[in-house]
Amino acid sequence: MSAATNFSEQAGRAALPACWLEVLQAEFDKPYMVALRQFLRDEKMAGKAIYPPGDEIFSAFTAVPFEQVKVVILGQDPYHGPGQAHGLAFSVKPGIPTPPSLQNIYKEIYADLGLMPPSHGNLQSWAEQGVLLLNATLSVERGKAGSHQRKGWEQFTDVVVEALNMRREGLVFMLWGSYAQKKGAAIDRDRHLVLESPHPSPLSAHRGFFGSGHFSRANQWLEGRGFAPVDWSVPDPDSLF
Repeated sequence: MSAATNFSEQAGRAALPACWLEVLQAEFDKPYMVALRQFLRDEKMAGKAIYPPGDEIFSAFTAVPFEQVKVVILGQDPYHGPGQAHGLAFSVKPGIPTPPSLQNIYKEIYADLGLMPPSHGNLQSWAEQGVLLLNATLSVERGKAGSHQRKGWEQFTDVVVEALNMRREGLVFMLWGSYAQKKGAAIDRDRHLVLESPHPSPLSAHRGFFGSGHFSRANQWLEGRGFAPVDWSVPDPDSLF
């Protein structure tokens, strides 16, 4: 099996846990998803580096079963630098410098909850507590931000958001920036808590992300509905593995 074929299969239905496959399996036979897998195969055959690695494209789903999602944080694209993206929006693996937007997220958590910023940017512990860290686009070419937009991923992740909106009750959706807010525009505000602010990017965080209090507000909502609050602290890398 070629690396390109393997990559495209890892971006297919076999990579999803059964709980998510039950919700999403019909998407994999639709023309847009067939075309997306062919696009990924062609990119790999052309020798292009694609992030995250094929077996991590669906990490957000493997980390959080559908029925255990409590909070959804919507991002836009995976990081496009070597070793950064691993399938969780805003997150990087230990040993990779914490990106600026995530640094600002940590600053807001400190201001909101008094939790000291960690030394790394791996958000696996959030995912394991039911935080779905979902990018709208699930792959990217090395060094080319946005290069896999409008190839089909957005349609797929729209289905994810809609399934959570319709099939679950009492979730928290954190929509940071106009892109995420547009993607989440149809979320039922009567059934879910939708928290909106500017993006945590250094270009916009000062316009209202700082001081938004989203993390305490999310926990208050969850506790009011009988869910365990999220521990927004991030453990040291040695305790992650």
